[in-house]
Amino acid sequence: MKYFYLFLSILFLQACSPSASDNYKSGYNDGYAEGYKTACRIKLSPAKGNWNDENYSKGYGDGQLDGAAKGALALRSDSCKASVYH
Repeated sequence: MKYFYLFLSILFLQACSPSASDNYKSGYNDGYAEGYKTACRIKLSPAKGNWNDENYSKGYGDGQLDGAAKGALALRSDSCKASVYH
């Protein structure tokens, strides 16, 4: 019976933790916003993500590149906005 409760506890904890895909998306969104805001010279507020998670870090890097590219285009066309949606 003790092992049954241990198994249920582990199962419950894993079900509550974010997936690799969720961590990547969260990192991507944070990185995209920062990349865009940097290119458009909008005041930044640093991302407070899970830097120990490799999926978050990879998503952040990918998002930052995409956001900076989009921000550079917006800066050239003089259409930078403080609100970041992609």
